[in-house]
This record gives sequence, C-alpha cells and structure tokens, in this order.
Amino acid sequence: MNKLIQRGVLSIAGLTAAAGIAAGPGLSQDTTPAVTTTPVAATQQVTADKPVSTDKLLPNGVPAGQSTVPLTDEQKANAKAIIEATKKNGMDERAAVVAIATALQESKLENLGHLGDRNDHDSQGLFQQRPSSGWGTVEQITDPEYATTAFLTGLKQVDGWQDLPLTQAAQTVQVSAYPDHYAQWEKQAADLVAELWTR
Repeated sequence: MNKLIQRGVLSIAGLTAAAGIAAGPGLSQDTTPAVTTTPVAATQQVTADKPVSTDKLLPNGVPAGQSTVPLTDEQKANAKAIIEATKKNGMDERAAVVAIATALQESKLENLGHLGDRNDHDSQGLFQQRPSSGWGTVEQITDPEYATTAFLTGLKQVDGWQDLPLTQAAQTVQVSAYPDHYAQWEKQAADLVAELWTR
C-alpha cells in the first residue's frame, strides 16, 4: 500500500489504547482514535436535496468495457449505506461513485465474511479490507459505515483524486492485484448514486 495512504489509513483504522486492545501489525504506537462515524459540521455537510449532475458523476465520460450485475435489495441497501457514509464524511457524489465502483469490484456490494479456502488472505466486507493490514477489526470492516469511512479517508489523501480516472483513484487506495478492474463498474456505480443520492 502506498506509504502516505497506508500511514493515514492505519492511523484512522488503529484502535484506541483506552479500549484496551492492541493495535494490529504495522500500526504506530500512537493512540489515534478509531474511525469516527459522527457527521461533520453542518457547514461541510453535503446537501441531499439537489439533483445529481451526470457531469459530476462521470466527469471523464464512461470508460469502455462496462460491466453490470443485477442487485438484490441487500446489495442496494449496501450501496445506500456507502452513500450515507459519504455524505457524513462531507464528500460529494463523485466520491460515492468511486466508493461504490470499488465495492462492486471487490465484493459485488455484498458484505462478505470470511470465505474459507476462497478467501484472499483475511480480506472481508464490502471493500475487502484486511485486519492484518490495519484497516480495523473484522467487526469494524464488516460495518458498511466504518468500511466506507476508512476507504474515503484513504481517498482523501490521493492528490487530485477528483480529476483522476476512477480506476486510478480506487487503485491508489486499494492497491489491488487487478488495478484496471475498477473502471468497468463506473457506469453502474454512477447510476446507483443518481438513483439513491436523494432518497
């Protein structure tokens, strides 16, 4: 994982010493609190009553080779949870598109637990985050709000993420073995944000 992002993500994902739980491997010895899910100040809060602009959702257009997957009510609820966490973090619709496209690639918007022999190391949750890499405990990374906040904290540290191709912004946070795969979900993610942002 990129050192700058790793430092920030590990810092926010670390557990407080007051909780009496030791930090995961590679975490610094500071007592930075865990990811907070408290809404930001009202002046920074993203308003939900404005119409969603296609130009804002897909500023670079739609990449070639788009994929789509039919979604259950549970998967749509997870997309909505990502959108709500994005708003609480004071971020806009484009951030929600990046986060949902990432979750579509990583888990098809399913909040996955441990998959036994099919599991990629200890990856779990919507974003397939790893406790051993400092993203948080299993309970935390399988909480959609916490997992989204951890992802967005990493995204905020990517210089100019708003202007980057989605797949590059997502890959900088996720450091996937398949860096180009995020792009295929951009249109479906944008459609979900357009549908669910103001609901």
